Amino acid sequence: MLLWLTEYLAQYHSGFAVFQYLSLRAMLSVGTALAIALLLGPWMIERLKIMKFGQAIRTDGPQSHLSKSGTPTMGGALILVAIVAGTLLWADLHNRYVWIVLVVTMVFGAVGWVDDYRKVVEKNSRGLPGRWKYFWQSVAGLGAAIYLYWSVAGTPFETTQTSLLIPFFKNLVIDLGPVLFIALAYFVIVGTSNAVNLTDGLDGLAIMPTVLVGVALGIFAYLSGNMKFAQYLLIPAVPGAGELVIIVGSLVGAGLGFLWFNSYPAQVFMGDVGALALGALLGVMAVIVRQEIVLFIMGGIFVLETVSVMLQVASFKLTGKRIFRMAPIHHHFELKGWPEPKVIVRFWIITFVLVLIGLASLKLR
Repeated sequence: MLLWLTEYLAQYHSGFAVFQYLSLRAMLSVGTALAIALLLGPWMIERLKIMKFGQAIRTDGPQSHLSKSGTPTMGGALILVAIVAGTLLWADLHNRYVWIVLVVTMVFGAVGWVDDYRKVVEKNSRGLPGRWKYFWQSVAGLGAAIYLYWSVAGTPFETTQTSLLIPFFKNLVIDLGPVLFIALAYFVIVGTSNAVNLTDGLDGLAIMPTVLVGVALGIFAYLSGNMKFAQYLLIPAVPGAGELVIIVGSLVGAGLGFLWFNSYPAQVFMGDVGALALGALLGVMAVIVRQEIVLFIMGGIFVLETVSVMLQVASFKLTGKRIFRMAPIHHHFELKGWPEPKVIVRFWIITFVLVLIGLASLKLR
């Protein structure tokens, strides 16, 4: 919205034209979202306490977690408010990619909110039944996948924007076609959403990897949105994708603002409302810029957490034995004696390294 205002004012003073620069608006979106998160954070935490939106802690988990019982949850709503505000203020609202990312993020956030509300307020340990949670995630994920294919079908960019790019290889691209593209996009969006949700089990564990991976996807979006950069780096050209940098800027500001309150020991937890939404945001961005495999690499911690749960469940059902002391795997390390802050920081470091590997795919071909 402020972009429109500055475009109008630029007619009367050329200085306002500087707001057309994507880099400046990205920095402003970071500052805006960060300020909103820091200013609203204390008020929201207090409101959550008054409404008794306290987290229930599993008694079969690490004993150090029992003291966290009653800590306000559903704090992910703070992240979403800051992201939406920063984006609406500084993004080009004519851009279809901005809207598809925002809509998907908010729908997944709404699913998470209902799940959290039923668990915390209605004291229903099941929350939103799994079949309904998966149904609404599928509706949003499939809808986004179909729209992304439809929006480029019949255009000169159809092949490049619907093919699977294999990183670290110069000319290895797989033409997916409509069915495989939609299936892959659906899997990436829904899968990433649930993977981030599984990772959100320790203070600050999920938000920093989400921010780091988001920044990397923002770099890919900026480069893909510039035809010259895309041609030089041999990545798919996606006109308009550069505007996603504004969403990433808002994610960075909102994430860091939330981490101010969520760092160990946490004053507030993210809850499904934040985790499901942020995972979906990363997934749909990766699909837009055609970097699904790179997302898999950079989000290695999310993948590890998900695989650990799958292996644990499969092993127990088949053999009656558990592979890990507890899943997701961050709890396994806690039960082995690692202090919670050490698990968190080490997972951050691993994500940082994986993000660098993902970014290296831009030149190592």
